[in-house]
Amino acid sequence: MFEIELLGTGSAAQVPVWGCDCIACERARVEPQRRRHSASLALHTPDGVTLVDAGLMDLAERFRFETIRRVLLTHFHMDHVQGLFPLRWSERAERIPVYRPDDPQGCDDLYKYPGVFAFQPPLQPFSPLAFDDFTLTALPLHHSRPTFGYLIDLAGGYRVAYLTDTVGLPEETRAYLAARTPQLVLLDCSEPPREPAPRNHNDLTRALQIHRQLGAGRTILTHIGHRLDSWLLTQSYELPAGVELGRDGQRLRCPPC
Repeated sequence: MFEIELLGTGSAAQVPVWGCDCIACERARVEPQRRRHSASLALHTPDGVTLVDAGLMDLAERFRFETIRRVLLTHFHMDHVQGLFPLRWSERAERIPVYRPDDPQGCDDLYKYPGVFAFQPPLQPFSPLAFDDFTLTALPLHHSRPTFGYLIDLAGGYRVAYLTDTVGLPEETRAYLAARTPQLVLLDCSEPPREPAPRNHNDLTRALQIHRQLGAGRTILTHIGHRLDSWLLTQSYELPAGVELGRDGQRLRCPPC
């Protein structure tokens, strides 16, 4: 059994955005299921839980210490690592490995005071790393900090690509994925269609272009901002077949039953 839990599907500002009265933010205030927290995943396997990013501040309430096998960080922006800060002070003797891109700056003092977290040497791009229940490959992305997406290979040939935070894809990453077509892509899409492209994140135009380039059977959009939610609520527009908005708490069985 391999199950992906979308812990959060929002951008750094989350939804609702503080002080905003747009249609998406107002809806999220009255309908909690419409809220979007910091983009992150939990990978559930018989071996335990792998966290992909740690932007949520209630991880201690969601997961028991002994269930967490490892943490995978896409990058060191605060909305992707802030949940580690309180957890590191656990007094358990065990250490939880943290895998990461090569970013010597890291985030605040996490490297200096990692507590229960054992930061591993930086992952190498396009070099598969085998765990008990899946194989992981780090994929460089276009962002303002060193950032990795991840390709997850499961037994039987099922592949999942997690691609956030990025605007477009580096050519070497696009070619690598095109040669290993993932059946499921979880893809950054922070903004509605716009020109010029956003600086650090996909708008809908770039996200749909990546969907077509990779030929995935199913693409779920994540790292969604309130402007995209509002645009979709007010436009006569339907996402193309095979593309959908992710939602916080969504669970995905891989491969599907």
